[in-house]
Amino acid sequence: MQYSELSREELLSLKSELDERYKESKSKGLNLNMARGKPSATQLNVSMDILDVINSKSDLNAIDGTDCRNYGVLDGLPEAKQLMADMMGTTKEHVIVYGNASLNIMYDQVSRAFIHGLMGNTPWCRLDKVKFLCPVPGYDRHFAITESFGVEMINIPMTENGPDMDLVEKYVNNDSAVKGIWCVPKYSNPQGFTYSDETVKRFAGLKPAANDFRIFWDNAYVIHHLYEDKQDEILDIISECEKAGNPDMVFEFASTSKVSFPGGGIAAIAASEGNLNDIKKHLTIQTIGYDKLNQLRHVRYFKNLDGLKAHMAKHAEQLRPKFEATLKVFDDELTGLGIGSWYAPRGGYFISFDAMEGCAKSIVAKCKEAGVTLTNAGATFPYHKDPKDSNIRIAPSFPTAEDMAQAADIFVLCVKIASVEKLLETK
Repeated sequence: MQYSELSREELLSLKSELDERYKESKSKGLNLNMARGKPSATQLNVSMDILDVINSKSDLNAIDGTDCRNYGVLDGLPEAKQLMADMMGTTKEHVIVYGNASLNIMYDQVSRAFIHGLMGNTPWCRLDKVKFLCPVPGYDRHFAITESFGVEMINIPMTENGPDMDLVEKYVNNDSAVKGIWCVPKYSNPQGFTYSDETVKRFAGLKPAANDFRIFWDNAYVIHHLYEDKQDEILDIISECEKAGNPDMVFEFASTSKVSFPGGGIAAIAASEGNLNDIKKHLTIQTIGYDKLNQLRHVRYFKNLDGLKAHMAKHAEQLRPKFEATLKVFDDELTGLGIGSWYAPRGGYFISFDAMEGCAKSIVAKCKEAGVTLTNAGATFPYHKDPKDSNIRIAPSFPTAEDMAQAADIFVLCVKIASVEKLLETK
């Protein structure tokens, strides 16, 4: 029976029972963290032998003869560009390989737009207003970048097919102050949705009022599947934009941060020739070149796209039990109660939970008191303001599967208590 159908007396009785269980949970002195999508130590161990690929006796020349120990090659080794292009589903001519973090590239692109302008357009710092569209719930670090530059961020609701494209088209095609949109198009953070073919084509077919509007296409989880037999696919936004006559409209980002080592991978941007030339104009001043030895290490270890996929299957073996343990608790304990909804993703690093309106902050606080740390309520929205105070991002990757099941038990207990308290306010 749904909680909303219970009488006040039934709710009070239920609350008393739940409170007793909560006291028991607190007495265990747990310390479990589901706050950020960090790989576990066992996942990191999967990649340890990448460190053995090159050593002091190795040939350290790239396929074009470049000595990777020295300066030069601003845009990345040819074989590294090919590897990242294959991972993103584009061609190496569209790619620049950077250092270890795609987030750094995204920040740079926003920063360049503000300081220098994009491809000859007015620098954003000289404009009265700069707006970004933000599919919600979304990635907190995206929103932090634009917030740090004083950008006005506009919530765009997400669906299982991607952002509400009617709203996206309305803003982009009619408001020249709208300069960008954040996207995690495959296994989105935090919901795990993958944009449909129609959504990708509608993105490519946008008719921006601003010449310097850009889609920030963060393809962070492009090869991060949880299952061999259930894998989402997505169209290549670069070629779709080209076909639609909008080749300059997109910046695509990806990295191997959760493929090899976080902080020790390689990252890349894919974009049009015009965009890449514009970026290189500033890169020549910003750096003499990125870590080519690390690029070489990655190419020699993974070799090609098949090598990347085989490696990601090892990660999936580690991650899948943790997701399934969490979702099983949700299914067993919350189905039919009408106090929450969730989605079982096929990939990525997160589970998104929508509680009853007005309950997320209470749930997160109760979990913390019981020894389970979650991402702060509101973090998945610009300015940390969830209008409904309902969304909670859960990161199952770091704890063990057994710990995740235990944490999920406490989480659903807190969901039940917070929901009962909310319902009692109106009964």
